[in-house]
Formats: sequence, C-alpha cells, structure tokens
Amino acid sequence: MQSVSALNSSIAYRELGERSSHAVIFLHGNPTHSFIWRDIMPHVAAKAWCLAPDLIGFGASGKPDIAYSFLEHAAYLEAFLQQMDIEAFTLVGQDWGGALAIHLAARYPTKVRGVALMEFVRPSPTWEDFHPLEQARERFKLMRAPGSGEEFVLQQNFFIEQMLPKGSLRPLTTAEMNAYRAPFPTPESRRPMLAFPRMMPIAGEPADVYQLIEHNEAIMATAQYPKLILFSPNGVLTPRAVAERYAARLANCKLVELGEGTHNIQEDHPDAIGHAIAAWLPK
Repeated sequence: MQSVSALNSSIAYRELGERSSHAVIFLHGNPTHSFIWRDIMPHVAAKAWCLAPDLIGFGASGKPDIAYSFLEHAAYLEAFLQQMDIEAFTLVGQDWGGALAIHLAARYPTKVRGVALMEFVRPSPTWEDFHPLEQARERFKLMRAPGSGEEFVLQQNFFIEQMLPKGSLRPLTTAEMNAYRAPFPTPESRRPMLAFPRMMPIAGEPADVYQLIEHNEAIMATAQYPKLILFSPNGVLTPRAVAERYAARLANCKLVELGEGTHNIQEDHPDAIGHAIAAWLPK
C-alpha cells in the first residue's frame, strides 16, 4: 500500500503495472476496500497501469471528520487523480465504486477511455426494484433510520460481520475476513459505512443523490467510449434483467455473463473478471 495527500487527509492505494499515460482505476464499494481487487489487477497490469484507491474513510485511507457524502467521496477521488497526474483513465467500479466511476466519467469526458461496471449502485424507482427480498429491504430501512442504523452498523458491525460473508458464494477465509475487518475496529471508525445505506438512491430518496446519479447515467448513455457490464445471473444489484436493460440503453456497451454469484462477485470470479477486462480494455 502507498498513500498520497488528498484535500485535508490521505488516500491509500494499490498499484500494479508500469506507469503510463493510460491508467485503469479500480473503485470498490461498501464495506470493502482495494483488497477486493487483489486477484483481478494482475490480469490487467500487463496492458495498463493499474491503481486501486481506498475510498476516503475505508481501507488504509484517512478518516477525516466529514459526512462521507457522495460528493465528498468524489472530491477525494478527484484529488487522488490530480495527485497521481493521470492523463487518461479507464474506470472499473463495483457497488458504490460503480456509481462513483459513472460520476467521474461525467466529470471528465475528455479523459475517460472506458467504464466497466459490476453490481453497481443505481437509482431504484421502487424498494422492490432495489432488492427482491423483503427481509433485506426492511434491514436497509432500519439502517437508514436514526438510532437503529447506528445500532446495526456502528455497534454490531453489521456490514462486515453479516453482509460481507453473504456477498460471495465462496466462504471467505479467516485471513480475508480479518483484512476486511482491519479498517473498522471501533464504532467511530465505522461511520463511513453507515453513510452509504442512508444515501442509497431508492424510490426517489435522497433526492439529491438520486437525481445526480440519474443525471450521470444519462450522460454515460450517449457517450461513445466503450462500456462493459459484468454480471452474475442472480446478482443482487444487477441481475441479468437489469444488466441487459442497461446494456440496451448504453451506447457501445458489451455484456459479459459470469457464473453464479451474489454481490461481491470479485471474490467468486476474479480470474474471469480480470481476463474479461483485459480483453475489453480500450486502446
């Protein structure tokens, strides 16, 4: 892990491959960090300069006293890109990393060379569209509520101890679980994890995040740079039907179906994902 200054804090990152004018930026989601890309980056590093930053508040990055809003995450990532002096980039994102990748692509249309997405956060017009299971929907509603959210995420460490093991079909090893636990040893350190479910764009709320992500997706839809959507048939956020709907809407988009999986498909299909990205990677 290396680190650079970013705004009033620091962004840690993993790096693989030779530095060049074209970087591939791997963006993780909640509650993971750059560790989730560890077995995917080697497949891509022969073709491009691979960088996997830890989002602010996650992994080995700093934990400043901020709200951890969507735009704050974007601002720290932009500061990271500036510090690394990146001229052009392809973005690879999963979960909130996908929504942030789409946002950065909208912000830097002359620098983006392509966007690859998997199990990405998207505007869900209804709660049923967000998640097919009523139990999961009710749990997210509790996490969005004052009091119960703090109990679940800060005190019980719900995202790490309960949701993360269910995010892959392959059981995570003790060492892997400990790697994901390491950034969040105390309730206070878990505040960044709590911010994300409270701004998940569902049924029009919160309005500012919902509208911003819709706006960014509209820009991406007509952009001519290559796009790639990787999906598992029964994925949580982008199952087959959603992946196909997005592929039909997005210009210059390729679909790649992986094997069975749930949400953190990087843990189940790292080789397939790495090979697919390397084969698709824009020149």
